Amino acid sequence: MEELLLVALAGFLASMVDGALGMGFGPTSSSVLLSAGLSPVAVSTTVNLAKVATGIAAAISHWRFSNIDHRLVLRLAIPGCVGAVVGVTVLANVPAATIKPLLAVLLLLVGVRILIRFSRALPVTASSNGNPNAIPDFDSRGTEVAACAGGITNGMVGAWGPVVTPFLLHRGLPPRWAIGSVNTAEVAVAFVAAGSLIASLGSASVDVGVVIAMIVGGVLAAPLAAWSIRYIPARGLGLAVAALLLVTNIRELAAWSGLGSGRWVLYILALALVALAAARPKLVKQPASDPPPNAPLGTG
Repeated sequence: MEELLLVALAGFLASMVDGALGMGFGPTSSSVLLSAGLSPVAVSTTVNLAKVATGIAAAISHWRFSNIDHRLVLRLAIPGCVGAVVGVTVLANVPAATIKPLLAVLLLLVGVRILIRFSRALPVTASSNGNPNAIPDFDSRGTEVAACAGGITNGMVGAWGPVVTPFLLHRGLPPRWAIGSVNTAEVAVAFVAAGSLIASLGSASVDVGVVIAMIVGGVLAAPLAAWSIRYIPARGLGLAVAALLLVTNIRELAAWSGLGSGRWVLYILALALVALAAARPKLVKQPASDPPPNAPLGTG
């Protein structure tokens, strides 16, 4: 019972992070479950099943707060589903002992990606014709390619947002629509990934109690996360997620390689990188178009 409560808490925190940043549920949950000893296939299936339910709650919440664009959701969901099938195929056909350290490396890279993304403030973009609920114009080239790549990583480790959300933000889409649309498209991508795994391998490896606990925690957090993206400072939360992924997966790789006490050097290095990323706005002069480092994620 105590373990299920911890899983529910992890689901709540992961959903809160995912809803506020547009990323983090899959990598955070996958890191925790892999560290707990679940097989890669069981982790991917569990995380994607939980993401379907929490994603529906998040999508409804984002729709309620006018954070989504339906055309963009389709442009993300269709190639994302194709990529999910590719990722699941790789996961299902590589032995667990071989792929587990590879997944740790992939999650470590996701952590570095998030760290880089939130080492600087989010750019300010103009609204569309003065209508706060209309998506503004942005450079959408390559959206389908990014979505397909996100689908592949989602099928393997549940990492959809860290690939797709930063791409849209760098293309000039304000966080409000990027996060809302990415979280909504994620429902279809997670459904295809989980369905493909169950169809290929059956449901015997899925711990129903863990899935339900993650869903309960995640669904409770979804409305709060959708509301908070208008006000919550993004950088601190994003850097905290990056630190968690770095430390957790360094631990996994150190255990796999038998590194021993040398792992503490890597822990210190990872935390030093996070501290450097946090201090970057003070060390590097920001362009005039950038907001202050602690600007809320939903501004723009």
